[in-house]
Amino acid sequence: MPHAETKPQSAPNLTAVLFGLSGCLVDFGAHTRLNGSHSVEHTEATPGALESLHSLQRQQIPCAWLDELSPAISRSLAIALPAWIKSSQHSATNNPWPAPDACWRALMALNVERLDGCVLVSGEPRLLQSGLNAGLWTIGLASCGSLCGLSPAQWQALSQQERDIRRGKATLQLFSLGVHSVIDHLGELDTCLADISLRRLKGEKP
Repeated sequence: MPHAETKPQSAPNLTAVLFGLSGCLVDFGAHTRLNGSHSVEHTEATPGALESLHSLQRQQIPCAWLDELSPAISRSLAIALPAWIKSSQHSATNNPWPAPDACWRALMALNVERLDGCVLVSGEPRLLQSGLNAGLWTIGLASCGSLCGLSPAQWQALSQQERDIRRGKATLQLFSLGVHSVIDHLGELDTCLADISLRRLKGEKP
């Protein structure tokens, strides 16, 4: 008898995606975290942030943001984000990053049933370490997080060579943490998440 054709196995869907707030979804350069003050400029979504969120919404992949800033500051920073993305506030005095608790609480708030297929995206090393400690896939952001620490105007004012040097140093620091992938900003997230799905298909674990 002829063998039935086996269909190629499709990459598994992601379970949930968590985002840092400052230096990830908004506040390019994480100035609020670094300097303790924020302005209207800091509430602007970072490159690719809104597109990434809408793409995840279309795929029905739950997501949330988390931060250790005060609730009032976090709410004001998140004003540009869609109302449907869940917030997960975590007190810096209650098992602070890099303890895994903040990530687990955020996933519990999303009613996620398993860690498998859960991803954390951030430009903040301590939060990424928290994600690693929690057993998540982790994606570091090189240019818009606290490691570069520049506002959009400061970043644009750099020469291409200066940007490459700063981006390269941040990338090395993020990989030295043990993160699974590093991208420049959220405009590259879709491709990176697809790569993680393929890695999962091949049996790789975080």
